[in-house]
Amino acid sequence: MEFIEILKAVILGIIEGITEWLPISSTGHMIIVDEFLQLNMSEAFKEMFFVVIQLGAIMAVVLLYFNKLNPFSPRKSVRQKRETWSLWFKVILATLPAGIVGVLYDDMLNELFYNYKTVSLMLIVYGILFIIVENRNRHRWPSVDNFSDLSYIKALGIGLFQVLSLIPGTSRSGATIVGAMLLGTSRSVAAEFTFFLAIPVMFGASLLKLVKFGLVFTGAELTILLVGMAVSFIVSIIAIKFLLRYIKRNDFKVFGYYRIVLGLIVLLYFMVIR
Repeated sequence: MEFIEILKAVILGIIEGITEWLPISSTGHMIIVDEFLQLNMSEAFKEMFFVVIQLGAIMAVVLLYFNKLNPFSPRKSVRQKRETWSLWFKVILATLPAGIVGVLYDDMLNELFYNYKTVSLMLIVYGILFIIVENRNRHRWPSVDNFSDLSYIKALGIGLFQVLSLIPGTSRSGATIVGAMLLGTSRSVAAEFTFFLAIPVMFGASLLKLVKFGLVFTGAELTILLVGMAVSFIVSIIAIKFLLRYIKRNDFKVFGYYRIVLGLIVLLYFMVIR
């Protein structure tokens, strides 16, 4: 196996680790990167790779939030364990809408919307939404500043916003963060709940792709996959910590402007340059 293929996996892992957690659309970036950096692998492997590489990103969330998400921790009181179970029930409830729609209509949605025009439009639209929502909330105090204040109804509402992320270019984190903030959560609760929602969603999506691929790998394929996941894991830890520090003092508008610029770049590249 050529060193260049491993290097490509490293670069793709870096992109995944950054764009999965920042609300800037991993799909939008992958479309651009795929134009210049294509893995020399089968189409079936690449389709599986771009989903399963997310397992590395998910393990970063599990590591960083293990104690907070562990209802069996001996260091927690009975009340804290009950609150942890409540958090998990809210996560599962919020996962159901996108899970059901994704299983039933995934192929149809990809066929209809996986193209540069849709991705560009969604990048720009949600970029504008971030700016509008932040301006709207400028002089408002969030009604949900911690997870105990997050009701099951609002958790389900955030889950309904996550359905929108099934359209490529929307960004799963972008859709859920915008939805959560519109429903009155603080930026930190919106971001962390988005992280937690990713755990069942990405584990489920990865399992489906692995089963579909057949769970049989060549040595080269397994190496590429493990390298991509490992790099994604390391970079995700950095990206998550960065985002949480950033939103303590700043809003999400910078990501909105970035999305608009990226959407225009994708649109111009495919319409004019390519």
